[in-house]
Amino acid sequence: MRALVASAMGTEPASQVLGGTDVPARPDPATIFREHGRFVHSVLRGLGVQKADLEDAFQEVFMVVHRKIDAYEDRGSLRAWVYGICVRVAIHVRRRRGKPEIAAASFPEPVDPTTPAELLSEQQARRILYSILDQLDDDKRAVFVLYELEELSMPEVAQSLNCPVQTAYSRLRAARAAVNEAIESFRQQKETR
Repeated sequence: MRALVASAMGTEPASQVLGGTDVPARPDPATIFREHGRFVHSVLRGLGVQKADLEDAFQEVFMVVHRKIDAYEDRGSLRAWVYGICVRVAIHVRRRRGKPEIAAASFPEPVDPTTPAELLSEQQARRILYSILDQLDDDKRAVFVLYELEELSMPEVAQSLNCPVQTAYSRLRAARAAVNEAIESFRQQKETR
C-alpha cells in the first residue's frame, strides 16, 4: 500500500508498484500548460474570443484540462485533445457573449515593426481576417483555424472536434470557399472606391 501511495504522490514509478506493467503516465496539467498555453491563447483568439473574454476563456480551458485529465486516452495527440477543449470553450464563450464585435484596438502590435506602414498593413489584415472568420459558422471556423492557422494535421483537427476526418475535410472546403468569396468581395469593394 505504501508503494501505491508513493506512486500516486509521484515518488515511485507506477510500473514498479504494479509489478512492472507498463502503465502510461498521465499527462501533468502544469506541463500541458507550459507546452500548450501559448497555442491555446492563439486558438482562442482565432476562434473569435474577444480580448475582454480571453483570459477567462484561457483559464476555463485549463480548468477543463485539469478536471478531465483522468479521462484523457492516449489514442492520439495530446495537442489535438487540448485544442478540442479550446474549440468547445471558445464556442461557449462566443455564444454566451453574443455576436462578436470587431475591435481594431484589441490586436497586439508587433514587437519590432519595420515601418508604420507595415504595422498598419498587418493590423488591417488581421482585422479583415477576423471579420471574415466571424462570418463562418462555429464548425467551419474551428476547422479553418485549427488547420490553416494553427497547422494541425487533419486527423488532429478531426480528433479535436470529435468528427470523422472526411467531415472535417468537407467543413474545410466549405470554409475555404466562404473565405475566398469574402476576400473576393473585399477586393471588389476596394476597387470600386
